[in-house]
Amino acid sequence: QVQLVESGGGLVQAGGSLRLSCAPSGRTFSRYAMGWFRQAPGKEREFVAAIIWNGGNTYVADSVKGRFTISRDNAMNTVYLQMNSLKPDDTAVYYCAASPIAWRITATPNDYDYWGQGTQVTVSS
Repeated sequence: QVQLVESGGGLVQAGGSLRLSCAPSGRTFSRYAMGWFRQAPGKEREFVAAIIWNGGNTYVADSVKGRFTISRDNAMNTVYLQMNSLKPDDTAVYYCAASPIAWRITATPNDYDYWGQGTQVTVSS
């Protein structure tokens, strides 16, 4: 089956940085919009950021605006989430997801057909 694989999570001090990566397994996603979501223990899944297929448009949630940046590599087959100035409230499992609506930014989980297994980000105070 088609899968997405996240990597780059870990444990950092508050104020530190991490870069998460999302890569496909089984097919390419160059014509898919991509998104990042996160879920903290005991909380619902939360939209973080999205990017259209060619990287020409992005959207970042207010909770992380100014600190997080979503991007795609030159081949548009890997998606990144650069996380700076991390806070303890950013602690969560981070998931990447792929939407076949390639030209559209969406924060709606139902619009994303494929999901990764998640990578843990822990920010200590």
